[in-house]
Amino acid sequence: MSTADFRIAAIFCVLVPFLSASLARAETLAPYKDDLFSGQTVLETADDGDFTRVDYQELRDINGRDSIPERRVKDRYVSLKVRRLQENQTLSLSTGPLEVARVGADAGQAFTVIFIHGRGGDRRLGMNDLTFGGNFNRLKNLAADNGGTYYSPSVRSFNEPGVAEIAALIDHAAAQSGGRPVVLACASMGSFICWGISRDPKAVAHLSGMAVLGGAPDPDLPKSAAAKAKLPIWFTHGSRDSVYAADDQIAIYRKLRKAGEPVRFTLYETGSHGTPVRMSDWRALLNWLIR
Repeated sequence: MSTADFRIAAIFCVLVPFLSASLARAETLAPYKDDLFSGQTVLETADDGDFTRVDYQELRDINGRDSIPERRVKDRYVSLKVRRLQENQTLSLSTGPLEVARVGADAGQAFTVIFIHGRGGDRRLGMNDLTFGGNFNRLKNLAADNGGTYYSPSVRSFNEPGVAEIAALIDHAAAQSGGRPVVLACASMGSFICWGISRDPKAVAHLSGMAVLGGAPDPDLPKSAAAKAKLPIWFTHGSRDSVYAADDQIAIYRKLRKAGEPVRFTLYETGSHGTPVRMSDWRALLNWLIR
């Protein structure tokens, strides 16, 4: 082998690990029913692809997907074998006992996803396989198939005590996994938990990203510890949300993006308040947020 060949081989040996690591970050989770969940029609893109407006049609995305609209999804959208890896438990945290439902290992997980329900929910909502078009079942299977852990806690309040409990759960997940990535996902009124966590530097340090599904806008988010740490945040929202106006959330996204923060926004055209929980593409979100 010539000197030039040795040099090429040496460069190749150096670059391959970096290329492999880059590819691993880009595709952290293997596909799972992507043909049913990820084939959404994009009507508009902006901000170098960070902002997307996605086609949503109730007749297709509810009536066409559910055998009983909004109550039971068609069988092909779910795999219930994951229930064998599901467990209800009461964790003893620094803030006291916390009821959670868990899918996946209790320790040594490759990553952790924590879902925060909205008002009137509890740990059962994020574990419901058959409602919301089977989207939680997909999340459970994505976690289980890729060596991750998924927690759905019962949040007792959406103020400071509730934020403290979830901060303790984040700390627990980071410790149990040996410091591997933790993603916090908050829906509807549960977004108040995300915004409280965003002000806690210690909790933010344990997170790799946030997903906010149909959440309330937080005008102070651009000044938070999460913004200072440049924590990735992906917003999903329905354009006809009558609870939290889409334009208000888009304004927060715009402010964060202008400041150079890593943010994305998916707007479901004609979607209502509950649309993001049904339609958010968990594999796309997690592949971007797990870093």
